[in-house]
Amino acid sequence: MNRRDVLRSTVYAGTALALPTWANAAGSNGDIRIAVIGFKGRGSGHIGSLSKIKGVRIVALCDVDSEVMDKHVANLKKNNVEVKSYTDYRKLLEDKDIDAVTIATPNHTHTVIALAALAAGKHVYVEKPVSHNIHEGAALVKAASKVEGKLILQHGMQRRSDLGWAAAEEYLKSGALGKTLLSRGVNYKARKSIGKVSGPQQPPSTVNYDLWCGPRETAPVMREQFHYDWHWQWAYGNGDIGNQGPHQLDVARWMLHNPEKLPTRVMSFGNRWGYDDDGQTANNQLALYDYGKGTAPILFDNRGLPKADMNWQKGFEPVYKNVVRIGNVVHCEGGYIAEAKAYDNEGKWNGQKFAIQDGPDHMKNFILSIQAGKLVNPNLHVSHGHHAAALAHIANISYRLGKKVGPGEIKERLQGDKFALETFEDFAANLAANKIDIGVDQAHVGPWLTLNPDTLQFEGEFAAEANKLATEDVYRDGFKLAEVG
Repeated sequence: MNRRDVLRSTVYAGTALALPTWANAAGSNGDIRIAVIGFKGRGSGHIGSLSKIKGVRIVALCDVDSEVMDKHVANLKKNNVEVKSYTDYRKLLEDKDIDAVTIATPNHTHTVIALAALAAGKHVYVEKPVSHNIHEGAALVKAASKVEGKLILQHGMQRRSDLGWAAAEEYLKSGALGKTLLSRGVNYKARKSIGKVSGPQQPPSTVNYDLWCGPRETAPVMREQFHYDWHWQWAYGNGDIGNQGPHQLDVARWMLHNPEKLPTRVMSFGNRWGYDDDGQTANNQLALYDYGKGTAPILFDNRGLPKADMNWQKGFEPVYKNVVRIGNVVHCEGGYIAEAKAYDNEGKWNGQKFAIQDGPDHMKNFILSIQAGKLVNPNLHVSHGHHAAALAHIANISYRLGKKVGPGEIKERLQGDKFALETFEDFAANLAANKIDIGVDQAHVGPWLTLNPDTLQFEGEFAAEANKLATEDVYRDGFKLAEVG
């Protein structure tokens, strides 16, 4: 029996399920034929992971930068892997010899490509953040419901495949530490200035800039480094809260046992402190999320400056709770979890440990889901990717509506919230250590926004301004969001 016959007689024996797309592929022995779209950064990891999974063949690559393309095609060829090369993802999606795609392009094209791929009948793995705005994320969740049982749509947040975090959530659910008071995400990560240009820059000669812009207008390039630094410009990226943040925001939500809806209120403040450059997003930012009565709040704490004196050689401030620099802390009545261990309220390890590895089998689970014809784990559902990204998006909307406010007024707004006040004091102390006086160089403090989690519309005061920002993205002809039927 060949591999297809084995799967037909085991996985699908006695069921009415039709074989998934991959099983009917023309490839030898039903191998899953995959294309990787975008691999200047995270996508190169996709290539490495997929190359190690049995039953998978990388058959095509797609990137708008010919230099990046040539390098990876040559590397695969050294390992006797011949692939087709595409510059335009739309042409790639017409290829009937491709069963699945993974997407690691800049944020502003994640959902655009993912929906187009589903509409073309491809299985999809899309990197975080799965969306550039909350409405794109909702469109992905809707599309997932339409293709259920036919196509796999999976997010790229590796921690959702981590058995250690799953064990931590079960431990919290058992009540071992009592009632959960706060779920915290922490990201202390170096973010130096991206520089300031005197005028528009030419994109690299190897880049098809029209395709890179995709749904956005082909605006002048206003940054020194073309690749990666788009993260800090609103048209393409979502700042660090939308870059590293979705990983920690997702775990923070997971440890609250996955509230099915977004929070009803959000407030965020911060600034781009320490330098004047072409970045638009905050480098230090706090975000607070209120789910209402019965669910603990989430606090996200992002800091990108060094320990002191704007001297990057001095490193960062001490890690949170002496354990976490980039990760999660869950505060409970009887203690707290900080990454891989549980502690009592005095900070002493209580003997409970979790084998956290950040989900090394996450890409493999995508392949297993394609083979099974359904998600092998509900944690892989794109709705989790949508919620994590949306938490970043709504916080950024509050931040962008902010006005400069002194520390006294910030404390007034946080009055009664012990954790938020303590965090703000530490936040301000880090700025002071870098010779930044938050009383003079004030924070941009956003309003508390009220969100209707059913309609994804902001309501009440500031609703008009917030909803305008939530829908500011443009979609050029040829790059509009595809309808998945």
